[in-house]
Amino acid sequence: MNQDLPPTGRERVIGPDYVPAPETVLRPEVPAGTVRAFVLRSTDSRIYPGIRRIDTAVTRRRDAFGNRIAAEAQDQSVAEPYLRTVWVYVPPGHSPSRPLPFLLVQDGHAFLNLVPRVLDNLIADGRVPAMAAILIDSGGGDAQGSQRGLEYDTVSGVYSDFIETEVLPRVMAETGLTLSDDPDRRATMGVSSGAACAFTMAWFHPERYRRVLSYSGTFVNQQSPPDPHSPRGAWEYHATFIPQTDPKPLRVWLEVGEADLHADDPEETWHNWPLANRRMAAALAARSYRYRFTFSRGGRHADSRVMAATLPAALVWLWGDDPD
Repeated sequence: MNQDLPPTGRERVIGPDYVPAPETVLRPEVPAGTVRAFVLRSTDSRIYPGIRRIDTAVTRRRDAFGNRIAAEAQDQSVAEPYLRTVWVYVPPGHSPSRPLPFLLVQDGHAFLNLVPRVLDNLIADGRVPAMAAILIDSGGGDAQGSQRGLEYDTVSGVYSDFIETEVLPRVMAETGLTLSDDPDRRATMGVSSGAACAFTMAWFHPERYRRVLSYSGTFVNQQSPPDPHSPRGAWEYHATFIPQTDPKPLRVWLEVGEADLHADDPEETWHNWPLANRRMAAALAARSYRYRFTFSRGGRHADSRVMAATLPAALVWLWGDDPD
């Protein structure tokens, strides 16, 4: 692919033509799980009471790390409550008293028509363990100054704390499920900023999550407000954090598209998605992580064609136990 990809055998190139995997197709003979939904209100959250981005016509200057100059960003957002929906997939035939492995999915609405069907088929075929899937939406908006940006692009353990202390207890209360507390039986995934968020959850709390699935991960400089501990936001994962930190017990599946966001931007912008994800693969390889990296020729940002073609095999590898 290019010089940023080490020849480890853990990367592959796919496309540019994409066909949905057979596991994405409804099989009438396969028992179907159930999907239940409930709403979380920001007024009940002590961690995320809610903000909304303000878009202005002001030209945004940036500092050396690409962060907006504070004087121009001070009115970036205002307080505003939100509602978020949580969908919970329960596998067929599950006994509520038995602790279930689970997959946590950011931007849950984007996967609502894909993840439950794929899990039905994979579980029926014995290729993944019977598991729940928690498909949770963000609090809304996108990028700097938004509630979604605050949750997904912040490089810290706060979002993981939100899930652990406010979301999972509510899931169990609403469904009667018992969710596993074994980090090897918990996975987290997402697309774009939701994918970077999934990695952040595992990076800061590997005692909670050790399996990560990322599509078009936003491993770029999009954190707001800036943090001196991660001055280039999620770019720091491949630039400094992974290379300079003892390996963590994580298993990571990554994908990026050839035509993903800002593919032609120079490195010094710290905002090139294909480059950032190639660097993630290289950093993980150099530290002997268990990982897979897929480069999608012709693939776009958050490309639904790529997801339909790759998600079943990605989940099978993610839940496997082989050393690579």
